[in-house]
Amino acid sequence: MLSELKLLDATLHRTDTETRMPFRFGIAVMTAAPHVFLQCRYEIDGQVVTGIAAEGLLPRWFDKSPEKDADQEIDEMLLVIRQAVGFARQATAAPAFDFWRQVYQAQVTWAAEQGLPSLLAQFGVSMVERTLLDALARAEHCNLATLLRENRVGLDLAAIHPELAGRTPNEFLPAQPLPKIIARHTVGLSDPLTAADLTSETRIDDGLPQTLEDCIRAYGLKHFKLKAQGDVDRDLDRLRSVGQVITDHCGNNFAFTLDGNEQYREFPRFVELWDRIQADASLSAFFERLIFIEQPLHRSVALDPAIANIADWENGPPVIIDESDAELSALEQALQLGYAGTSHKNCKGIMKTTAHRCLINHRNARENTSRYQMSGEDLVNIGPVALLQDLAAQAALGNASVERNGHHYFRGLTPFPRQISQLMLQQHSDLYTPLDNGFARVNITNGELDLTSVNAAPFGVGVEVPMNGFQELSL
Repeated sequence: MLSELKLLDATLHRTDTETRMPFRFGIAVMTAAPHVFLQCRYEIDGQVVTGIAAEGLLPRWFDKSPEKDADQEIDEMLLVIRQAVGFARQATAAPAFDFWRQVYQAQVTWAAEQGLPSLLAQFGVSMVERTLLDALARAEHCNLATLLRENRVGLDLAAIHPELAGRTPNEFLPAQPLPKIIARHTVGLSDPLTAADLTSETRIDDGLPQTLEDCIRAYGLKHFKLKAQGDVDRDLDRLRSVGQVITDHCGNNFAFTLDGNEQYREFPRFVELWDRIQADASLSAFFERLIFIEQPLHRSVALDPAIANIADWENGPPVIIDESDAELSALEQALQLGYAGTSHKNCKGIMKTTAHRCLINHRNARENTSRYQMSGEDLVNIGPVALLQDLAAQAALGNASVERNGHHYFRGLTPFPRQISQLMLQQHSDLYTPLDNGFARVNITNGELDLTSVNAAPFGVGVEVPMNGFQELSL
């Protein structure tokens, strides 16, 4: 018998964070962003349990409308959270998946009426979803991986992917969550690569590595995520420089992904970049260690059969979608066009992506291949909640190489009260290690993150995170 949930009340808190260095991705440069915490109190089979979720509100990802400024995008992110909470309050008591589906469907209808992008709208649903999964795991005294694998959420795979009718998550998900993941280091478009790229004005003296070569040395990095900006000549120059640093410090022991950042609206233009990479002796050898290419085409055309002719690309590498994974049907559309898979970010939804992972594993088994892929990607996640919940989901889904960049652009948990760092160091001493000021920072060793304490917690977070010191927002 599945446990039923009913939302009793909710609170939303906000704090503002600043980066230690600018993060340039696509058309955006981030130097600061709000960070919000959503707490929801549920009645679950007669007991009252609180679940939490958190996210940095990063403009220029959910909605890349050039006419909108950052403040408007942040207001809209808060709006979709508030709206999803409102729909959750109206939802009838139900098992987790049915409860989520009520909120999801109501949000879809409302967002269409408001003219809001689906990716943005579903971010609000994902915040509610994370709180209900956290609360349910606490009520069931198990972790997220168990909730999903044993289907204590009541996930109907066929409701998302009809070809999985009659199948259950335990047929496809790992028997145990991954104990470690590989940290795939993001190299931003303006990140310094070597000490020669720093000046007295740009050099940071905060005890953490700043250049790519210093990050490789400090963290033992082996996996990387490189960014493209849509200008073929500039992309080639940047890739040569980044590739040189990686090979100088890693030899042949590395792998990487290339993020197209939706920078191309015509597929032949991106193929031109690929062809020139293959014709370049210094890059062609480097690109033998490419894992996949992520979302090169803008979301407005990425699933258009007349433009996204991925299947016709002879000898092309695997290409996955990311930003285009906004509708429940997006992955199946992408696979039909020749894409190899999709990404997981908690902000896109966990139960949806669980069904996606099951479909990918099903296709690989059916076709006796490993072509279909799911990647783990980041939205500058930082602790004490967002990072841990993301890692718990990646481990449960079996995503072994996960983009990590929050620890590089923020100085540990210094954006939050020191008390939170102390709690993390006590409960998650495998994932965090102290800075010299008593705050905590992510502990990457030999290019990996140890998830022992994350997997031991209900949904990643093994402590109650205090909200004192944060601004409470209206809901």
